[in-house]
Amino acid sequence: MTLPPVAETLADLVRINSINSSYEGGAGEREIATSVRRFFEQRGIEVWEQEVFPNRPNVIARLPGRNSTRRVILEAHMDTVSVQGMTIPPFEPRVEDGKLYGRGSSDTKAGLAAMMHAVAALHAEGIQPPCEVWLAAVVDEEYSYRGVVKLCEGLAGHASLVAEPTGLRAVIACKGVLRWRIVVRGKSAHSSKPHLGLNAVSHMARIVLALEEEHQRMSTRVHPLLGPGTLNVGVIKGGVQVNFVPDSCAIEIDRRLLPGEKVAGVLAHYQKMLDGLKIQYPTLDAVMEPPMLEDEALETPADSAPAQLASTILSEMGLDGELCGVPFSCDASKLSRQGVPSLVFGPGSIDQAHAAVEWVELAQVERAVEFYRNFILRFE
Repeated sequence: MTLPPVAETLADLVRINSINSSYEGGAGEREIATSVRRFFEQRGIEVWEQEVFPNRPNVIARLPGRNSTRRVILEAHMDTVSVQGMTIPPFEPRVEDGKLYGRGSSDTKAGLAAMMHAVAALHAEGIQPPCEVWLAAVVDEEYSYRGVVKLCEGLAGHASLVAEPTGLRAVIACKGVLRWRIVVRGKSAHSSKPHLGLNAVSHMARIVLALEEEHQRMSTRVHPLLGPGTLNVGVIKGGVQVNFVPDSCAIEIDRRLLPGEKVAGVLAHYQKMLDGLKIQYPTLDAVMEPPMLEDEALETPADSAPAQLASTILSEMGLDGELCGVPFSCDASKLSRQGVPSLVFGPGSIDQAHAAVEWVELAQVERAVEFYRNFILRFE
């Protein structure tokens, strides 16, 4: 089967194990970074690497624009999550019924391939866009965002498009994410005499129930594009064996933030909740640890020039031009905080991202090339 060029590039990217090296089986981004760099080198497009971690660089390609003082940034991450639980070969791209299957096909190598071909096509045709264009293929989005943080050092730009699987919708709002641990300390004893100990798991159960009540209260504050904030206790660990009174218990919390919510204020709220429980249960010894991950929400004004242009282009393409929000977080919020008005756009669905069977519709990938190209040509 002969595939369109962008689909061939996507298949090449999917064949590369670029699992984030913080996860099991993670090879990191070195091989895929080399592949992306060579794609541009072979076409005579200026490209360089920006080291983030040893052997884990960002790759940046540049097209000069007619106005060198203005810049459009296309950004996509190269890393993927692990392949645990997948029921298809993760690195053997298969095309069937117009879909390409494999790890990263939706999140977010499809968007990356579309961006690469949009930039390459303009260069091949000798078209100089109104603004300078950077395509940044970055590392570490799936773990701690260090790739985009490095990219943002000293960065200036006037619009950015961040590739994520949005189903070809222009996204102006994303929830932020805050993750931290609460640890309860108890006292060990033999399970036949539990009164001699202090059960850390029992105390933690009270905290989990209080957090669940807090989650229910969040439903009263609803963002028009994102809905309410959310809280999830995703990990709990405690105890040594069944006949011990457990002397420690820890939970890991994932809190999704709405625009306007600040990390310090959210943490202070939960510390106040914990302090109230300590008054109610004087033997409760619980500590909130510093955040493992913090990223505030994205909200780009709907009337901003990038948002209005994206909406217009999509409508002209016969696609849905209504600006929308998504519940997940991504690199766009960091670019926005750097002062670059940012949108999220790409082929594929978040429902297929990280899934046991990950796929993307190739027709959407080709439409994404068209959108990125039009945006580059029309943003001034």
